[in-house]
Amino acid sequence: QVQLVESGGGLVQPGGSLRLSCAAPGGIFSIYFMGWYRQAPGKQREVVARISSSGTTTYGESVKGRFTISRDNAKNTVYLQMSSLKPEDTAVYYCNAYRASVNYWGKGTLVTVSS
Repeated sequence: QVQLVESGGGLVQPGGSLRLSCAAPGGIFSIYFMGWYRQAPGKQREVVARISSSGTTTYGESVKGRFTISRDNAKNTVYLQMSSLKPEDTAVYYCNAYRASVNYWGKGTLVTVSS
C-alpha cells in the first residue's frame, strides 16, 4: 500500500508561518506530480499548490505570493512553506501524488490559524 505521510501542522497566529512536509515512496515521488490540497469544514477540497517532476509549480489563487511548494528529490519529500497565514487558511492539508488515472493521498495534517 502506498502511503504519503504529512507532518508539520499545528496552531499558529495570524501572520505566522509553518512548513508542511510530505514523504513519499521513491518509486512514486520520482514520476508523479506532487501537490497539496486543503479542505475546511463545510467547504470543497481545493488545490493549494502542485509541482511537477521537473519542478514546475502552480498555485491556487488564494495562496499565491504567500505559499511556496518545493521538492527534494534526494529525500523523496515535498514541502509547503506557508507564510502570512490568515484565519481562512485553517483547514486539513492533504498531500497528493498523481499520475494518469492514479491518485494517492495522505491522511492529512491540521493547520489552525487563530489568535
